[in-house]
Amino acid sequence: MASNILVDKPHAVCIPHPAQSHINSMLKLAKLLHQKGFHITFVNTEFNHKRLLQSRGPDSLTGLPDFRFESIPDGFPPPDENATHDIYAICEASRKNLLGPFNDLLDKLNDTASSDVPPVTYIVSDGAMPVAIDAAAMHEIPIALFYTISACSFMGTKQFRALKEKGLTPLEDESFLTNGFLEKVVDWIPGMKDIRIRDLPSFVRTTDATDFMFNFCLGCAERAPSASAVIFHTFDVLEQEVLTALYPMFPRVYTIGPLQSLLNQIQEDDLNSIDCNLWIEEVECLQWLDSKKPNSVIYVNFGSIAVATKEQLVEFGMGLSKSGHLFLWIIRPDMIAGDSAILPPEFTEETKERGFICSWCPQEVVLNHPSIGGFLTHCGWGSTIESISSGVPMLCLPFAGDQQTNCRYTCTKWGIGMEIDSNVKSDNVEKLVRELMEGDRGKKMKDKATEWKKLAEEASGPTGSSTMNLDKLVKEVLLSRRKTCDV
Repeated sequence: MASNILVDKPHAVCIPHPAQSHINSMLKLAKLLHQKGFHITFVNTEFNHKRLLQSRGPDSLTGLPDFRFESIPDGFPPPDENATHDIYAICEASRKNLLGPFNDLLDKLNDTASSDVPPVTYIVSDGAMPVAIDAAAMHEIPIALFYTISACSFMGTKQFRALKEKGLTPLEDESFLTNGFLEKVVDWIPGMKDIRIRDLPSFVRTTDATDFMFNFCLGCAERAPSASAVIFHTFDVLEQEVLTALYPMFPRVYTIGPLQSLLNQIQEDDLNSIDCNLWIEEVECLQWLDSKKPNSVIYVNFGSIAVATKEQLVEFGMGLSKSGHLFLWIIRPDMIAGDSAILPPEFTEETKERGFICSWCPQEVVLNHPSIGGFLTHCGWGSTIESISSGVPMLCLPFAGDQQTNCRYTCTKWGIGMEIDSNVKSDNVEKLVRELMEGDRGKKMKDKATEWKKLAEEASGPTGSSTMNLDKLVKEVLLSRRKTCDV
C-alpha cells in the first residue's frame, strides 16, 4: 500500500532584524510556526543574545522541543547592562557583518553528518535583513520576508525611488524642513490618499542623495519581489486600501496579525515561557496598576531605540505633572541623548503619589491592564498594533523612520490618536493628556479603539482573516517544497 510519508520535519530558520520590536514580532511568528509543526531555529546576533541572557537568564531560551536559539557574530563589542545601538549602527552592522556568519550557520544546520536537526527547508527573514536574501540564494533555500512595519509604511518606503525621480527627495537644503515643503500632498501613491511628504518614512527628509538609511530602506523594499512570499504584521480591515494596492505587486502577500492575538488562541505554557525582552522587566509596576481605577492611568513609553533630549524629558514630565492624571512612565537608562535621565525636584514632589517610573515593563500586559486609559507613544509599529489590539487610544510623538506614517494613520485614518508637536512643550502635553483622559475627543477615540480591538479579535479568531492567512502561508508556501517519498 502506497502512502506519502514525510521524510523530514519542516525546519524554518527565523532571522529578525537585530532591534527589540523586530525580535519580538519575529519570535511571535516563530511560535506560531512551531505550533504548526515546524522545527524552529531562531537567530539572534551575539550582542543581543548576550543581552537576553543578562536580562532573562539562560533558562528563558531553553525547554521547548524543536525550538532552538542560535547566535551569529555582528561586530559589536560585548554589551553592558543597559546597552543599545542607534538604528544607523544596527542597519550598518546587519549589512556589513552578518552574511558570512549566517552562511556558516546554514552550513552547520544542513550538515547531515554532524547536525541533530532536520535540514533547513525555509528561511523566514525580516524584510530589513537583505543579507538573508543573499544567503538563501547561495544555499538555494526558499525565503519568505516578514515586514514588521505597517503595510502603509512599507508602501511609503517602496516609493522612495519614484520620489527621488520626481525631485521630491533629496531636499535642496535644510530650509525645506521648515518652509512648508513637507506639507506637500503626494497624490499618486497607490492606496494612500492625502499623504504628505512629512507623513512618509522620515528618511525621505535627507539632503544627501547618498544617505545610508534612505538607500538601505529603498534596497529592502525593492528586493521584496525576490521572495516567495511577503508577510505583514497587520490585519486586512485595518489597512485594506493599501493592501489592495500591494497585492498585485508580489507573488503572494499574507497579512498575519495581531500576532499576540493569534498566540492567545493557543494554550501552551511552553510557548509562553519563551520571551525576548532585552531589558529586565520591572513587574512591580503591575502591582501598582492593580491598585488603580479602570481607565485612570496614562502609559508613557517611547520604545527601545528612540532618544530624547534632556529638555524634552523635562517638558514631558512637567506636562504629565500638570495634567493631574496618574501615569506609568518607562524611562530607559539610555533614553536621553548624551546625558542621564534626571527630572527636576518639583516634578518628583508633585507626582510622588500619582506616578510610577521604571526602566522597562511587559508592555502588552500593561496595555491590557484595565487601569490603562491611554498610551503616549513614539508610534513604532510594534507599539501601535499592540495598542490597537488592546483597545487603547494614543497620543503620538513620532521620532523617525516609519513612525511618521503610523502616526498619520493612527490619528486620521483610524481615529484613535492625537499627535504631539515635535517641539515638545509642557502646556501642550498637559492639554492633550487631559483631552485624552477626560475630554469628549478622548471618549470618541476610546470608543473607536474599542471597535478596532473587536475587529482585531475577529481577524485572529478561529475563522478570521489572519488565522486563514497563516494557514495559507504554511500550506501554499512554507510546506510547498516539503520532501515526500512513496512507500
